[in-house]
Amino acid sequence: MKLALREAERAMQKEEVPIGAVIVSSHGEILGKGYNQRESLKDPTAHAEILAITAAANTRGDWRLDDTIIYVTLEPCAMCAGAIVNARIPTVVFGAMDKTAGGCGSKFTICGQQVMNHKTAVVSGVLEDQCQALLTQFFEQIRSRESNGTR
Repeated sequence: MKLALREAERAMQKEEVPIGAVIVSSHGEILGKGYNQRESLKDPTAHAEILAITAAANTRGDWRLDDTIIYVTLEPCAMCAGAIVNARIPTVVFGAMDKTAGGCGSKFTICGQQVMNHKTAVVSGVLEDQCQALLTQFFEQIRSRESNGTR
């Protein structure tokens, strides 16, 4: 999760919402990393999880990531949760809950849903305080800039 936090910090440096993701094999090998790049790439699908899944699939040479764990600083949204399930990632570990768009139990239950063809276990709250603090800091900076008319 600490590596995912580093990815989130990279996003924040680029004035992106600070979300980071890292995919690790069952042997501990880092297969893919990503951070939120929606603004930079002008792409609504450029979420940290999607970019990490793409990187891991490229590293592996296969879209099936069935012996991996994805670590994410914020609970994946419905789109990302669907991609995690479709990539057959068996475990998602995340830090902060996303009560407005979370796809792993907060708002929707895509990961962890027993009726899905491929099941993904969910572990939440890992380094939650650090993950949440980074998001809070980012949005406070945005609000401060907006109130000063600098954004």
